[in-house]
Amino acid sequence: MTGQEYIDRADESLDAAYEAPMSLAEYVDAVLETPQVAAHASKYLLDAIEDAGTRMVIEEGEEKERYRFFDDPYNDGEHAILGNTEVLNAFVDDLRSIAAGRGKDEKIIWLEGPTATGKSELKRCLINGLREYSKTPEGRRYTVEWNVAGAGGNATSMTYGNAAIEDEDDWYESPVQAHPLTVFPEDVRADLLAEINERLDDHIPIRVDGQLDPFSREAYDFLEEQYRRQGETDLFSAVTQPAHLRVKNFVVDVGRGIGILHSEDEGTPKERLVGSWMHGMLRELDSRGRKNPQAFSYDGVLSQGNGLLTVVEDAAQHADLLQKLLNVPDESHVKLDKGIGMDVDTQLVIISNPDLEAQLNKHADREGQDPLKALKRRLDKHEFTYLTNLSLEAQLLRRELTNETAVWDPETWDELETWIQEPLTISVRDQVETATEKELAPHTVESAALYAVVSRLDSAEIPTGLDLVDKALLFDRGYLMEGDERVDIEDYDLETTAEDGDHGIPVTYVRDIIADLLHEPQDRHHPDLPVEHVLMPRDVLNAVAEGLSDAPVFSTGEATEYEERVVTVKNYIFGQQEQDVLDAMMRDKRVDEATVEEYIEHVYAWESDDQIENERGELVDPDPLKMKVFEIEHLGRFDEKNYDGNEPDHAVEQFRTEKIITALNRHAWQRRDEEFRVGDVNPKEIPVINTVLGSYDWDDIQRTYEDFEPGQWDNPPSGTETARLKAKTLDNMVEMFDYTEASAELTSRHVMSQVSYRWD
Repeated sequence: MTGQEYIDRADESLDAAYEAPMSLAEYVDAVLETPQVAAHASKYLLDAIEDAGTRMVIEEGEEKERYRFFDDPYNDGEHAILGNTEVLNAFVDDLRSIAAGRGKDEKIIWLEGPTATGKSELKRCLINGLREYSKTPEGRRYTVEWNVAGAGGNATSMTYGNAAIEDEDDWYESPVQAHPLTVFPEDVRADLLAEINERLDDHIPIRVDGQLDPFSREAYDFLEEQYRRQGETDLFSAVTQPAHLRVKNFVVDVGRGIGILHSEDEGTPKERLVGSWMHGMLRELDSRGRKNPQAFSYDGVLSQGNGLLTVVEDAAQHADLLQKLLNVPDESHVKLDKGIGMDVDTQLVIISNPDLEAQLNKHADREGQDPLKALKRRLDKHEFTYLTNLSLEAQLLRRELTNETAVWDPETWDELETWIQEPLTISVRDQVETATEKELAPHTVESAALYAVVSRLDSAEIPTGLDLVDKALLFDRGYLMEGDERVDIEDYDLETTAEDGDHGIPVTYVRDIIADLLHEPQDRHHPDLPVEHVLMPRDVLNAVAEGLSDAPVFSTGEATEYEERVVTVKNYIFGQQEQDVLDAMMRDKRVDEATVEEYIEHVYAWESDDQIENERGELVDPDPLKMKVFEIEHLGRFDEKNYDGNEPDHAVEQFRTEKIITALNRHAWQRRDEEFRVGDVNPKEIPVINTVLGSYDWDDIQRTYEDFEPGQWDNPPSGTETARLKAKTLDNMVEMFDYTEASAELTSRHVMSQVSYRWD
């Protein structure tokens, strides 16, 4: 595009976000047409979250509905919160109760958790989401601005700050985003809200309580006094005429509907809450013998967040302020000074690490005399925890190492598993600014993420026969395969405990370990190989485990405990690498899906004892020979003694009924409202068939390649079957699983070094 075309696009973007100012009457008409634009703070926040929609996720082995708002969709997922869906859903439930006025109005929402659990992402996600929602027609946010010029008074009485007044600059916006309906007298406003709520397609009515902010009240009172002196009878119409009052929309952002109090912000509690007096202005403004609210800065967190959201970040740094907030949710009011107060409409959220709780409990032993008891009663706590899902941790680790921001939203577990296992290429610059591409081999990110997750799981609550890796896999996908059987998490009677995700290895520690490895000479890890710039899973796992005892974030007991857990992770990852090598070696021998589908059709026809119609509209007669050949050659479960000619014995019949037909019937039941055909079934949905499609063992290799010698793999003699098989295997690993030549060489060598011990 040309430069002008980019300028035009920017114009279009702003045009879509802003409207021309309107009169108060026009605003009321607009609200009656689109009632939700008048929503009070907690309801507006709830509307913004729900407007983004939901999606289904699996966490801790359970299917949960998740609000897409927390995926940061408006910012391409840059600050998406990964995991903690139950915590976020509870947060939304609280908002719903507060918005509806169902007993939680006095609550301050408290989000607590250790570092690197997504709390900061929540803050950014709220800012991004509310900003973008306010640009949409249904999410417009409005406030008022005033102009007293021409009313017979001194125009300078409107200023706050040091702005000059001339022409259009005579208009001054409410510094605290005052709701336009607060201009109306209470009795008129009550009737207007009743009509608005009648038109609102929502079970949560809109509430607009309180009075005009002090700045706007000063302008209103000044205008009212001027027109009363002039004998005006319709005072409200005179004061709110378009020459003096207009309603304008604004784009929500920090300082305009969102107040963020950062850990480094300083000042007295009053300054941090609502702002400070500008003493030089007090001498210049006509305040009739008292302080003029127009000489107030309104730069405190409540002032900036009035009308929507107030966030106290790292609340332990502002513990003194929390007690000052006690009555804000109760009374929706805060004082600027003696005799001057401000009604506020904001949703209070505080964010902290666990150290705030320690401060709040320092007087707990005094029980009824605890001076912080009233504050603790008003805090509604939600705890963020470390991720306990492998796929989420892998995604988070990739984000930490790269600029990837897209949120994974797979349609199947197979698709998600592929993403977890994918390699990762990172450009690293050395001291002379030379860029080098470094590869994290397939399963490397997976191994690091799995180790972090395993460190966070409660080892006391594991069903007999399972280990921590099994628990991690159950939490991620909700099932395990035991032979041909799929066993769901419910069958293991496995539930999340309070210890799961409460502590463990944080993603930031793993990220730093990998970053250090990326900058080390490669020959430290593989000095005997001519390949460079590859990090293998065992490289990362060893480095993470070895660094635990020296890392200040872990106690001695934690370091020892986490070091012991690396063994199960290494074993699992080796199994993954081993299966990749096996699949690559047997690629040419793999049974194709068309053959599998044909077998399934014949078994279904055999069970029906009749012809069936496949998805191509062809009639299929059961062929005993085809089924026999498939079961012997491809399944490897039976031999000739299980058949009388081509007729199966009881064991084969039982297998067909229990392993094939049961799975087909389950699929047919799930699609009972649709036309069901056997061809509609994905063969991988039948556990025993899924095993056939992609699972081999070393017996298969030994049977297929009689002259293969794994001990020769590193440097196979030219012309041997081992040399031919190695060349084919490495090519297949590159093509099938996205290995590079270097990582395929390293992985296959590692696997063969273990296999050669038990080959004979």
